[in-house]
Amino acid sequence: MTKLVAHTRRAFVRNVTLGAGALAMFRGIGLLAAQASGDTKVKAIFIDFDKCSGCRTCEMACSAFNHRADVGGKMMEGLGNPELSNIRVWHYNPDVDVPVTCFLCSDAPCVETCPVEKHPSTGRKALYRDPLLHTVVCDYDRCIGCGSCAVVCASSRGGVIERNPENGKPGRICTLCGGDPSCVKYCTYGALSFREIELDEPLRNMKPGDIAGKLIEKYYEITHRVN
Repeated sequence: MTKLVAHTRRAFVRNVTLGAGALAMFRGIGLLAAQASGDTKVKAIFIDFDKCSGCRTCEMACSAFNHRADVGGKMMEGLGNPELSNIRVWHYNPDVDVPVTCFLCSDAPCVETCPVEKHPSTGRKALYRDPLLHTVVCDYDRCIGCGSCAVVCASSRGGVIERNPENGKPGRICTLCGGDPSCVKYCTYGALSFREIELDEPLRNMKPGDIAGKLIEKYYEITHRVN
C-alpha cells in the first residue's frame, strides 16, 4: 500500500521552487515569549517555521485560556475568539506565516518607558515583571492608558502590545498561561514548543515583517521587502 504523506500548501510551493534540500535551512529558528532561567538562556515558546501552516489554532487556544467565562458559577475556557488572542499569526506573500507574541525582552523597554511612579511598597510601575514567570504584567488599576508601552514596542520590537481603543490600556501581553502555554499544547502541527534556548537565538526580538523577509529569501531565493 502506498504511504500517503500530508503536505502543507507552503511545503508544496517550496518543493516546487527549491527542492526538498532547502527545507531544513530555517527549521527551528525563531522564538516568542521567554521565561528567564539564567544569564545566557531563557525558556521560550520556540517556532519551527517549516511546520507552521498558518491555521491559527494557537490564537484560538490562547484566547480560550486567557478569556475564561463564568458558566453556572464555574470558570470555563472561553469561546476562543482569535481577535482576543495574545499570539497572532501574520500572513505574507509569497506564502510565509509568522506567529508572534510578546518576546518578554530581557531589557523590557515597555516596562522601562512606563511613566507611572513605582509603588512605595512593591516598587512596581503600572507595567512590571512577574517574579515567577518573568512575564510582563499590567496593573490596570494604576495604568493611565498613555500608550507609551505600545509605542516603544512598535518602534523597537514586534509591535505586539496593542492599546484598548476604549481606555488606551495595553493588551495582547503573553501570560505563558501560568507556565503551560496553551498555544504550544494545541498547535496542530507541532510548530510551537516550550523549551530552553540561547539568548542570542537567530530572529529573536525581530519585527514580524523582518522575519518574513528573511524566511522568504531563504525559502524562495528572492529578496523581498515586507513593509
